[in-house]
Amino acid sequence: MASSTKLPLIFIFACSLFLKGALAEVVCEKLLAETQCAFGISSSGKRCVLENYKNEESGDLEYTCKTSEVEVERLSAYIETDNCVDSCGVDRRFVGISSDAFLVPEFTKSLCSPACYHNCPNIVDLYFNLAAGEGVYLPALCQKQKSSPKRAMFELLSSSGGATADDTVVDGVAPSPAPSSY
Repeated sequence: MASSTKLPLIFIFACSLFLKGALAEVVCEKLLAETQCAFGISSSGKRCVLENYKNEESGDLEYTCKTSEVEVERLSAYIETDNCVDSCGVDRRFVGISSDAFLVPEFTKSLCSPACYHNCPNIVDLYFNLAAGEGVYLPALCQKQKSSPKRAMFELLSSSGGATADDTVVDGVAPSPAPSSY
């Protein structure tokens, strides 16, 4: 009887060790700068950012990963997949992220594609917030980009503040205050 109670306890202990290793803490400063940093989120829920600096000894430009002050509401301890990076048309090697990317039609097309928009909530959330900072509602911009890419760019560049919130539907999904498919 004693051996039959020990087996489940050993199993539970082994599982807890496995889960502890699988649920490792994400610290931006410990991530590989070129392959993990950009579009990563620390365990504390703050975005990771890629920064560059000049190596004093070699004079080469090198990269490091830092924790930003930007908090993500619904996601933590997350490193974006390579599939999402490719689908959304972003690059992990970019230093700093800017809303200027919306001025490149290919980027907006990739970001608004179903493969990105519906499957990569971390990247979409980041650019949703960047667009909002420019007075642009991302779901409306995506809808206009889909139907008339040149018009979307014109409205984005115009003084009217670009696409705004309305009853726009992107690929059958009604707009929400922010992407929330976590």
